[in-house]
Amino acid sequence: MKSRQEPPLLRGKLKGYGYRITQGREAIMNVLAGAEDHLSAEDIYIKVHPAYPAIGLTSVYRTLEVLVTTGLVYKFDFGDGRARYEISESHRGGAHHHHLVCTGCGRIVDYADFIDEELALLKKTEAGLSKKYNFRIINHLIQFYGFCNKCKTKKNEK
Repeated sequence: MKSRQEPPLLRGKLKGYGYRITQGREAIMNVLAGAEDHLSAEDIYIKVHPAYPAIGLTSVYRTLEVLVTTGLVYKFDFGDGRARYEISESHRGGAHHHHLVCTGCGRIVDYADFIDEELALLKKTEAGLSKKYNFRIINHLIQFYGFCNKCKTKKNEK
């Protein structure tokens, strides 16, 4: 289960970037802060709309783009044709994690229990890229695609 940070800190960060805190933006941040899954804009809209009927899907998209631009939220493409969003780990108090994406059923597994070889490879890769391109890396997003055990078994049965 992911650790969640209280929305007031997110509100403060958004204000710090010069954006007003509207009821709609606050509702969207609350939904994201409480989410256990990677939500699409449509998922967020469905959760926000009952409490704030004046909010439209376009406003949800605009707010999400602001949150992504400020680094408060990550935007992912897991290959299902819908962008997915989650609060960035630095703003929710959680650990950095990567994703395993099942291309069979669409299941997404967050994992932070990195193996030693993965950590060594990431450090080496980041150091090499930083040196080669004279670029200071501050973060990365990694997604691995394949089949979960259930889908792998189904695929082998065919």
